[in-house]
Order: sequence, then structure tokens, then C-alpha cells
Amino acid sequence: MPDLASTARLIVQVLANLLANGFPIRVQGLELSDIHRLNAALGWLGLNAPADARAELDAIAPAQQSHPAVLETRWLLCVHEENWDDALFVAELELHATPEDSSGWLHRAYALRRVDGGGLAPARDALLPAAEKFPNEPVIAFNLACYACQLNQLVDARIWLQRAMKTGSKESIQKMALADEDLKPLWPEIAEL
Repeated sequence: MPDLASTARLIVQVLANLLANGFPIRVQGLELSDIHRLNAALGWLGLNAPADARAELDAIAPAQQSHPAVLETRWLLCVHEENWDDALFVAELELHATPEDSSGWLHRAYALRRVDGGGLAPARDALLPAAEKFPNEPVIAFNLACYACQLNQLVDARIWLQRAMKTGSKESIQKMALADEDLKPLWPEIAEL
């Protein structure tokens, strides 16, 4: 199971992507004041101030609490706090709100891996339908490669990793794979790709 440092790296990576790409989470339908609070919540998370992030999220209009952008940011807060039960609950809300978006599927699997009573097999099983629903999403295939590798299903791990490289940037996926401890058993092979 990843430690606090790897969880923090994930949050920083997600926040950096959000800020660098001009907030790619769809904010259509939110009032400008709620978008401001959402941005503030992300900023507070980046500053390691989860209580302030939660206050900003809680101040968003009640009717907008189920908006996908609010849910995604709330999920990030749960991950930051390592509150896996709430992260799983929020991910389920994301799936219900936007089943056509892969984020909820990925978030649910991520939380399922870490929640009490969860683990690698439940995370994998929850994410497998998403691989069919989103065949061109490399992160899903990458995560399935990680789960398979950790379950000592190395043939499956190789297949999923190849799919991730085929649907995404081979160089980026290779770099991610060589930095991900979940794939350590395959590092010598990955380095040769």
C-alpha cells in the first residue's frame, strides 16, 4: 500500500495538472463564486491546508454540491486526508453524476484498493468494466497493469501495460511505469521497451 509520501505526490501531480491545464475539470453550470471557491479549495490543498479546503467546498451552494467538479475536488480532499471510506463514497457519487467520464471509475478503484475490506482484487474488479467502456484511456490500462503486477499476474500486467503504451504516449507511460513501485517486478523489461 502506498505511503503518505506517494499519496502526497499523487495530490501534487493532480493539482499541478489541474493548474497547468487551465482547470480541465468541467465547471460549466457553476456560478462564478462557486468556481472561485473551487479554485481556492484546490489552492488550500496545494498548501496542505485541508481544513481550509473543506471550508471552501462546504461554502459552495448546496445545489452545486453534486456538480462533477465539486465532487472531484472533494475526492482529492479525501485522498489528502487518507479518508478512504469517504473517498469511496465520493467516487460513487462521481460515477452516478458522470458515468461517461473515466475519473469516477479511476477514483473508485483507487479508494477501493485502500479502504478497509478492499484491496487489489476489488480495485481491479471495479476498474475492469471501465477498460471496456473507455478503451482509449491509458490511465485505466496503466492502473490495471499495476493491480495485475501486484497480484503476481505478470502476463496480464504486461498486456495492460502494452495497451496503456498503445493508447497513450509510450514515453510518458514508460517513465510513469519506471517510477511506480507497483510495477517494480517488471522494471527490467520496461526499461528495455
